[in-house]
Amino acid sequence: MIRPFHLALPCANIEETTEFYTSVLGCTVGRSNETWVDLDLFGHQLVFHYCGGETLGRYFNPVDQHQVPLPHFGVLLKPDAFDQLAERLRSRVKFVIEPYRRFKGTPGEQDTLFFYDNNGYALEFKAFADDQYIFAPFDAKADD
Repeated sequence: MIRPFHLALPCANIEETTEFYTSVLGCTVGRSNETWVDLDLFGHQLVFHYCGGETLGRYFNPVDQHQVPLPHFGVLLKPDAFDQLAERLRSRVKFVIEPYRRFKGTPGEQDTLFFYDNNGYALEFKAFADDQYIFAPFDAKADD
């Protein structure tokens, strides 16, 4: 059974971050105080700590003719949930990489999208056509 992950990040403003994650992504708030907040991100614990405006740097890596922002984080969703999230995000964020399907026709076929949160952190959400290939090498063969 997969267990929830825990990720803690610095943020510039607790209230704005809480508003972004609850209104845009539908997260619920867990424990919090004036300097940190726990958020339920699709069953995972995402924590933001106020650190005087300090956040992580931005880098990029070329993948599929896109400049993939680094660091980034997100959740692997089921295809229907991915489609619903992508539609919800269209009017609420500016995509860094619009939703698209990569590795078409291979066992690792997946939908992906990227956008930035209010702190400048890149988020990627994905949906695999078949979850058994999440960690498969590029040369994996689909089961017949």
